[in-house]
Amino acid sequence: MKSRLILLACCLSLFSCGQSDKTTGKAPEFAVITVETTTANLTNSYPATIRGKQDVEIRPMVSGFITTLHVDAGSVVRKGQVLFSIDPVQYQAAVNSAKAAVETAKAAVNTQELTVNNKRELNKKNIISNYDLQMAENQLAQTKAQLAQAEAQLVNAKNNLSYTSVTSPSDGVVGSIPYRVGSLVSPSVTTPLTTVADISEMYAYFSMTERQLLSQIREGGSTKEILEKMPDVQLQLIDGTMYADSGRVETISGVIEQKTGSVTMRALFPNQRNVLRSGSTGNVVFPNPMTNVIMIPQSATTEIQDKKFVFVVQPDNTLKNTEIQVFKLNDGKYYYVTEGLKAGDKVVMEGVQNLRDGASITPITPAEKEAEYQKALKDQKEGNIQTAFN
Repeated sequence: MKSRLILLACCLSLFSCGQSDKTTGKAPEFAVITVETTTANLTNSYPATIRGKQDVEIRPMVSGFITTLHVDAGSVVRKGQVLFSIDPVQYQAAVNSAKAAVETAKAAVNTQELTVNNKRELNKKNIISNYDLQMAENQLAQTKAQLAQAEAQLVNAKNNLSYTSVTSPSDGVVGSIPYRVGSLVSPSVTTPLTTVADISEMYAYFSMTERQLLSQIREGGSTKEILEKMPDVQLQLIDGTMYADSGRVETISGVIEQKTGSVTMRALFPNQRNVLRSGSTGNVVFPNPMTNVIMIPQSATTEIQDKKFVFVVQPDNTLKNTEIQVFKLNDGKYYYVTEGLKAGDKVVMEGVQNLRDGASITPITPAEKEAEYQKALKDQKEGNIQTAFN
């Protein structure tokens, strides 16, 4: 059906041109539009990688077998919540041993203090020499140092025991868990126990070229002023839908990557409904409104050596092939003309591939063109299309 309609439209165009030339001497009819300036709400989009505001790798601080998994992948956790338990037996034994060592050291200090006090009294009575007293005092200092060392070992043992309960350093969502109960883990493992992503707010990392960046910061100012002037941005999700909440650009890299000529930027989006997930992708969308721009159908243009042209109808209904400049972005249907046309110009809407500069036409409105098309379609349905073409 679609191919028949296209054929019908082509036939109608040929009929209109040929009939006019051969029977009435009238110039062929072409649909013409009168262009006006408008405001185009265009956008620029940049591929982005979405990350949690804080993605923390959870790694064990001590070696041992995992005895309990307290969470599963995807669990929402709070800061300080226990995620894994590692067998604590050897670390509890180390704490007990360290406590005993501290008590022994304390007893040694107490004993030596008694010895020093006794020697001081004897020294006062000249019963022992200063040398003997100094030796006793040195021995006391040594036992106190041994006590301090034992207390430090106790603190270390208690810390190691506490590390057998692996807790979350922040609120967030638990990632994948490659280790299960019975797995032997240690601080040297290359793969973390899991990752906790703080997704209350999400970062979208993206890049734009140096030229694109200049279009955003051309007015200049400090980085803070530039960021404040930047508009709110939207986030297009992987399924093509737009994320409900807008975001703000927070950082702009101060260095342009030489290999790619691009600069890295970061936008922050709220995520109160937990729609966004760390590691997902999307597009950061910048608004780019354009005022006093002329919008024309792409079918009204021809392209020669990467330059675009339209046929502008002159007062005597002749055509002038006119070069235009268009905005680099398009929606596949229209071009946004920035130079070459002005409000009130009349532009041939379609069939421009068959026209030439200086040719004469009979301009009609798109509505009149549509009426002719519908009439031809009706004739075809009634079986009269062949008669009409003859």
